[in-house]
Amino acid sequence: MIKKVLLAILGLVALVVVVLLFNTLTSTSKQIKVDPITPIAVGDEVLNNFSKAVQIPTISYNLETDPDSAVFIAFRNFLQETYPLIDSVLDRKIINRYSLLYTWHGTDSKLKPIILMSHQDVVPIDEPTKDKWQEPPFSGTIKDGALWGRGSMDDKSSLIGIMEAVERLIAEGYKPSRTIYLAFGHDEELGGHDGALEISKYLASQNVQALFTIDEGGFIVDGLVPGLSKPMAMVNVAEKGFVSYELRIETGGGHSSNPPAKNTIGMLAKAIYDLEQNQLDLKMVSPLDQQIAYLGPEMPFGMKLVFSNPWLFKNLILEGFTARTTTAPTIFNSGIKDNVIPTVAKATVNFRILPGETSETVKQHIIDVIKNDQITIKVASDVNEPSPVSEVDADGFRMIEKTIKQLYPEAVVVPGLIGGGTDSKHFYSISDNVYRFYPMHYAKGDEGLAHGINEHMKTDYLKECVQFVHQLIKNANP
Repeated sequence: MIKKVLLAILGLVALVVVVLLFNTLTSTSKQIKVDPITPIAVGDEVLNNFSKAVQIPTISYNLETDPDSAVFIAFRNFLQETYPLIDSVLDRKIINRYSLLYTWHGTDSKLKPIILMSHQDVVPIDEPTKDKWQEPPFSGTIKDGALWGRGSMDDKSSLIGIMEAVERLIAEGYKPSRTIYLAFGHDEELGGHDGALEISKYLASQNVQALFTIDEGGFIVDGLVPGLSKPMAMVNVAEKGFVSYELRIETGGGHSSNPPAKNTIGMLAKAIYDLEQNQLDLKMVSPLDQQIAYLGPEMPFGMKLVFSNPWLFKNLILEGFTARTTTAPTIFNSGIKDNVIPTVAKATVNFRILPGETSETVKQHIIDVIKNDQITIKVASDVNEPSPVSEVDADGFRMIEKTIKQLYPEAVVVPGLIGGGTDSKHFYSISDNVYRFYPMHYAKGDEGLAHGINEHMKTDYLKECVQFVHQLIKNANP
């Protein structure tokens, strides 16, 4: 009897091994084959324009503070003066005082247009950190092979890259067959409701339905994916949602010399602890399944085996991709004096919502976890539900993929899901698909640069933005 059980176990193990190996060995690459091209030559003279753009402090402070009209008008005038061919050939429309929409009319009205997006605004500088910057944050200094300053990475690099590429194409006598829109909102860092959303509404009123929209939010990762020796070009086809909830508790308070059994702060702290210890479930959702399918075949054998067999290694894979709605306590307020039990305690918790879930399912999760009727829960932010997932098997993705492979033959192109929000979320109603990619490079140490101290971008990468947009426009026009 024991022998039969052992044989059955060995047979089961053998079957599992066979399945694992079969799935691994039959996992084939999804990378396309294209002939690499010689990128257009982009000289150092363009760096002066990137620098000037950074020097104009187009800051979005908060929803309660109006944009500095003089600064945004100065940026608009800078674009007009710097790119005279665009100003003369393209139609320019000012949306909601500061946002810009350029229209480059195509020669074939039957072809769906494309939309190239970026945004004008940048986040503020944290004043206490100002002395920690190697160069003044709005100096636009070029040194050590990089452009330094707020906006050099997020997102004037792509905005100026677009303008440089289009100006050059016009100078070359190029005429697109499909109409091209350049859409530059002015409040992306605040959610884009006054900028990108209004541009989208205007285009909708003109019955525009684009083949695809491309925006920031994708990147080239160098050396950050364990086991992957090649660069990874992440074309994000969806973004997580965003919501913050305020948790508030009110009690009778009291004197610290006679503390109650359940303290105001203690009860709220327990609720926060419980939320952190009871995260929402890991889930295999689109586009994570596509990301695994594209990335797995390019990994070394051990990792390829894992990626090829999600039926067995599902949780390991999903944990690595942070495939859940994330929970992040960000603000805690309570107390007025060290000998007074406070009557009120408040905390704000931010959630980045996985596709398939909603702000309401997140709220219900909070209720189920904290199990405390004394704590009230209310929305404390704009609510952005997860975006739809754009298609990988679509002309727009193929055009972007082809452009990447032409310019970066070694890169592994992978569709993905971005945790942060972009202006492109407002363009789904007027686009067949929405993608997020410009050739921003991230290597070890670069992860916190976009909104951080000493934001900078290598000058070679700035030039690559020009080359990428130039080639993408050509690939998108038959």
